[in-house]
Amino acid sequence: MPRASKPSVTPQERLLNPPKADPRAEIAELQSLRDVLRYAVSAFNAAGLHHGHGATSALDEAAFLVLESLHLPVDDFNAFADARLTAREKAMLGDRLARRIDERIPAAYLTGRTYLHGFSFRTDPRAIIPRSFIADLLFSPLFDGTGGPEAIVEDPEAITRVLDLCTGGGSLAILAAHAFPNAVIDAVELSLDAAALAAENIADYGLEERVRLLKGDLFAPTGKTKYDLILTNPPYVDAETMEMLPEEFRHEPAMALGSGEDGLDLVRRILKEAPKHLATGAGMLCEIGLGRGNLEEAYPETPFFWLDTEASEAEVFWLARRDFPAQ
Repeated sequence: MPRASKPSVTPQERLLNPPKADPRAEIAELQSLRDVLRYAVSAFNAAGLHHGHGATSALDEAAFLVLESLHLPVDDFNAFADARLTAREKAMLGDRLARRIDERIPAAYLTGRTYLHGFSFRTDPRAIIPRSFIADLLFSPLFDGTGGPEAIVEDPEAITRVLDLCTGGGSLAILAAHAFPNAVIDAVELSLDAAALAAENIADYGLEERVRLLKGDLFAPTGKTKYDLILTNPPYVDAETMEMLPEEFRHEPAMALGSGEDGLDLVRRILKEAPKHLATGAGMLCEIGLGRGNLEEAYPETPFFWLDTEASEAEVFWLARRDFPAQ
């Protein structure tokens, strides 16, 4: 009598190494949005995805991907949780979940849209996904006119000219136009692809008359213009970190992330040139990520004023014109 062959995978091995999720097939068995969300969170966690493009957890990113893909309000899942899906919707969601897992494409690139401080922006690989902490600061008491004498900007209506350096897809320039209703915004971008995306976003908000898109390297296209406020979220990732970036970030343009060995190549240039473009009493708001230590070591005499948000600590600094390092 022939002997039974040994199973190729033991029950114990199956528990330790469960079959890979197959969203394209498995979603067909589900019924409601609640079912799909539960499935997506489980699949994202099992795949060990990195969440760093607006969402901070598998739940947040799964909810965004499902709701935005179905053109539903991204901040109100419960209102639609028990709604049932059509076969077409299941197929579309299955494909997007599969690509999120297999290709590590961030959800915002799969949906073609993301949100920053409640504002919606077209989003694709021509530019990095909007996620600057400067957005929250612009609408905080430090800048929105409610902070009194201790605020950096006491009267937003008094700001008449703003510069957004390294505008990418144009999100901060558009937010600045809303935060400072009397301001003309110059948005500078070196990448022609990113500038094209910025132009689309600016047109979506009907701001072509107030937001001037300038193509070029940092201050070069601004001429001798002086500004009441400079905003910049430049590339600031150091070389070592660039080598270790999760796959999700490798879908973004490398030129929008890396900035030399210590991450300060662009920031050094900005600090050198900015004073010539700031009006008296003006200043600059700059995001630098986790580079505070490198920056303060490079400029030990400069009084950077570090600003926190609910989601960040000392990743953005304010520097008044009078306090810029001597050249």
